[in-house]
Amino acid sequence: MSTQTSELLAAAAPRTVDVVRGISDDQLDLPTPCEDYLVRDLLNHLFQVVVNFQDLAEKRQVEWAEKPDHLGDGWRDRFEVETGRLIAAWSDPSSVEGMSPRMPMPQSVIGGMALLDLTVHGWDLAVATGQPYHPAPEVVAELHALVEQLGPTARKMGVFADPLPAPTPAPTPDLAPDLAHLLTQTGRTPTWPQTP
Repeated sequence: MSTQTSELLAAAAPRTVDVVRGISDDQLDLPTPCEDYLVRDLLNHLFQVVVNFQDLAEKRQVEWAEKPDHLGDGWRDRFEVETGRLIAAWSDPSSVEGMSPRMPMPQSVIGGMALLDLTVHGWDLAVATGQPYHPAPEVVAELHALVEQLGPTARKMGVFADPLPAPTPAPTPDLAPDLAHLLTQTGRTPTWPQTP
């Protein structure tokens, strides 16, 4: 059994899992494109997303205020396991039906938010730690519409920064134009870190 959301998560997950596995302990205090987050902070945030969105798939209450430290022994393996559970949770057709009882939006949009975080933060962590990152094209295509839909509210809430002009041509040969556009729509600079 699967849903479009679970299929997209399954396409996105291995690429972000590979990035997480490639992060060494001595990189945990490096800066990231998320201005207030070091690598360790962003990893903990992404862990929390992966865990909490399992519950949101089942329309259960989640806790965002608590910020547990997920980076204990075996955290790379645990991230992969939890990401697998996220995909499984959104494979149930009931996960994308109706409105979320926790947020005023359709369940299908909630699933898209998990996909967005998994993908964009995968890029954040990759560039912060000097790793390649190539998200699945079908995932990036799906996220363009979601970011356009969520953008105004996300910017009011401070989740996205203001959009930036899309670079033309792409800033680096290995950064696909569609990904560069997605990043700029969430307020990210595809050439991060910028040199003075």
